[in-house]
Amino acid sequence: MKKTVFIKNAAILTVSGLALRFIGVIFKVWLASLIGSEGMGLYQLGFSVYVLASTFATSGISTAVTRLCANALASNDIRSAKKVLRYGILLSLFIALISFFALFVFSDFISENLLFDERCSLSLKIMAISLPFMGCCSCFRGYFLARRKATPPAISQIFEQIIRIAVIFVAVRAMLYKGLTACCGAVFLGDAAAEFLSCFFLYIVYLSDKYKANTTTYSTVNSKNLGGELIRIAFPITSGRYLNSLLRTVENVIVPKRLRLYNGGGKSALSQFGMIKGMALPLVFFPSTLLGSVSTLLIPELSEAKAKNQTFVVKGIVSRIISLTAICSYIFSAIFFLMGEEIGLLVYKSADVGTLIKLLSPIVPLMYLDSISDGILKGLDKQNFTFKLSVSDSLFRNILIFISLPKFGLKGFIFVMYLSNAYTGFFNLNAVTKTTLCDFDMTKTVIIPITSAYFCTLLSVTLLNLFCFPTVVLVGLAGIISVVFYFCLLKLFDVFSLKAVF
Repeated sequence: MKKTVFIKNAAILTVSGLALRFIGVIFKVWLASLIGSEGMGLYQLGFSVYVLASTFATSGISTAVTRLCANALASNDIRSAKKVLRYGILLSLFIALISFFALFVFSDFISENLLFDERCSLSLKIMAISLPFMGCCSCFRGYFLARRKATPPAISQIFEQIIRIAVIFVAVRAMLYKGLTACCGAVFLGDAAAEFLSCFFLYIVYLSDKYKANTTTYSTVNSKNLGGELIRIAFPITSGRYLNSLLRTVENVIVPKRLRLYNGGGKSALSQFGMIKGMALPLVFFPSTLLGSVSTLLIPELSEAKAKNQTFVVKGIVSRIISLTAICSYIFSAIFFLMGEEIGLLVYKSADVGTLIKLLSPIVPLMYLDSISDGILKGLDKQNFTFKLSVSDSLFRNILIFISLPKFGLKGFIFVMYLSNAYTGFFNLNAVTKTTLCDFDMTKTVIIPITSAYFCTLLSVTLLNLFCFPTVVLVGLAGIISVVFYFCLLKLFDVFSLKAVF
């Protein structure tokens, strides 16, 4: 029964995640066509501050709520789970309001002295409004995931995305004649409206929730220790992501500045930055939605198994998810490498974006494995390790960016991404294997899947290029045939089976 619930929730989050990513990519294509690559670069500058400010009110507290609620629900103690949620919301609101006032009051200073572009000031003021609602949303989602109810978070995110796009579609078109400053402000107005309505939706669902059966008659959670326990879990996660976001904001500021020092950079620096951060990377990360939902659901599962000291369960879950992530990432890496230029032309009508996708494709496995390993470690109470690793990685990236971009331009930035993902991927995977005592067959986990992925994709692309298909048909057919052929080949080599995964 429990396995069935996990698969059902994974399917719900995967489908909703794919829908959200797909809508998001289409939206960014539309937005890029409307405001151009310079506008996307300006939006990305503001968005980096948005991520930084929202980190306080979301990431760590949401994970803490999920883990503590999962522990309480393992004893059928819904009363304690709801108490955890209330404390989490109060803590999120407190931190979010501090972030709101800081961002609203100092928006001009941040724009002029930190982002070096005063056009971001309006966006910062507008985005500050969404922070308290974002914090509450993350806590509600954490609670429902601990309950193994993925539907409310999934519906709320789809609802949120629809509202966001609807408001932005109207607002940006209305502000076009006022320039990029007003357009970027309109984008963040859509974000604020979406967060408010999503929070209201989740609150209504929570009030209507009638889960009362098989609960304890008393609370097993000590209220005096609850705040401290929430902070113990949330602090390293939030601090790590906050410092990481801060350093990534610094990165987003210095990348255009250092690109301008490279030969031929000049005024195109912000456009190059917009192409890689706002266009190429979202496409490269799009398939990871298939694995992101599983990573999210692993937190309560691993937390409960660890609380019950079920080491064999932890080892089994981790072994399967790491193998699945690796196997899936190789085929996407091969598709991006061999079809990158066609994908860039199809989606953005830009050969330059296609070239960037191709250049980023070899590190796709590292990106996906790093992301899933990070989620696993947080579920196993290893947030202190991920905190130290993420901060050291961001410091490492910024130093290399500062040194390499004036000499090598955009290729220098891509090289830094290679080193960064290799660094975090290696140490996260090493920590996972040591913590869970997992071991992997290199032949079945690496050698056969990588060889099969590139062979299947190359064969599919070569055969399809014999026909004069339109780009959209070529890309679609090549992707579908490559994936199907790939998994059939892995089945033949006894590398992959659905039964082994689930």
